[in-house]
Formats: sequence, C-alpha cells, structure tokens
Amino acid sequence: MRNIFLLIFTITFLSCKEDTLPKPKAYLSLTYPKKSYQKLTLERPYSFDILKDTKVKDDANNWLTIIYPNLKASIDITYRPINNNIKELLTEAEKLVFKHTIKAEQIIPKDFVNPKKRVFGSIYEITGNAASQIQFHLTDSTHNFIKGSLYFYTKPNYDSVLPAVSYIKEDILRLIETLEWK
Repeated sequence: MRNIFLLIFTITFLSCKEDTLPKPKAYLSLTYPKKSYQKLTLERPYSFDILKDTKVKDDANNWLTIIYPNLKASIDITYRPINNNIKELLTEAEKLVFKHTIKAEQIIPKDFVNPKKRVFGSIYEITGNAASQIQFHLTDSTHNFIKGSLYFYTKPNYDSVLPAVSYIKEDILRLIETLEWK
C-alpha cells in the first residue's frame, strides 16, 4: 500500500511540468459610434453644433439639456442675459466650479477667446470623483451668458467615467467652437 501511495505521489509530482504564467492585465475596450454633428434646431439667442446621437430637452428661459442616453450623461446649459451684471455672472459660474474642490483632485482651467464671433469664456476640467467633470461658461461680454456642466447619472467614479468624459469633451469643444450669438 505504501508503494502505491509513493508511486501516485511521484507520478503526480513529476507530471506537473507546465509553468504557470500570470494573466495579463485586462483593459476596458469601449467603442463609440462615429460622430456626426448638426446645428441646434431650437430657437435660442445662441446656436451651436450638437452630436446627432443626443437628445435635446427644451427647458424654460432658453435653458436646455443635451442628453447622452447611452452614456447616462447630460450637458446642462443655462442661459442668462447680461444686464450690467457680467461680474456677478462670472463669479457665480466660478463658485459653481470650485464647489467641487472637496472631491476634486485637480481643476484645470483653459480660456477660450474668439474675437471674430465675440465668444469669450473658460472651460474647467475637474479630475477626481466630483459630481461634474467638465464645466464651462461663455459670453459675448455685453448681452449673453451661457454656463454648461457635464453630469453623469451615476455615483462619481472618475476612473470609470474617464473614457466617456473624453468622448463628450470633444462635443463640448465643438459646441464652444461653433457657438454663435443671434
């Protein structure tokens, strides 16, 4: 009996010659549809290009929500006419950005200036688990003021939403670059 046990142990031990290799790291592979843009069809004191795959919710006071149903995200656009209150509007917009400093790892501002179209503003990229990853404001400095915020309908987890943020950031930049006041 002892010899049989020794024989089985020896065969088992000697038969395991294959080296064990660690599994490679897995990377998330997300694919997004090819982008195609159209002009905003709603009558507003402004116009810009939006992604055709989005839905636009018409809100009061020339506000609107650009919805990304497949990404569970939206860009909320607020419009305010300027009535000798540009400083207040800018201060309010920046306060809303810096409310995220509690959860944000970093807030990266970038200015946007297009004197030909009279579009001036800033875009803020907010890294970390903040409620909004991108915020922006745009103005002609005399009559019109727009504020925009990107939100996801999920608990903030920056690493998880980062690919979608990058995808939507292109659309926000397109919105800013094509903005025209009426």
